[in-house]
Amino acid sequence: MNSLVVLIPLSIVVLIGAGIAFFWAVENEQFEDMDTPRLLPLTDDPPPNENEQP
Repeated sequence: MNSLVVLIPLSIVVLIGAGIAFFWAVENEQFEDMDTPRLLPLTDDPPPNENEQP
């Protein structure tokens, strides 16, 4: 029973922190470009420089 006195307010604080982080990310346009990150692994690496020695 004593642990609930600590865990309930702690969970509320964590929930408020997650809400603040989410709304900050939305406000700062972190979710504007949802297509590019999933396409980045498909892009080819640049060709190696011909003057480089292995």
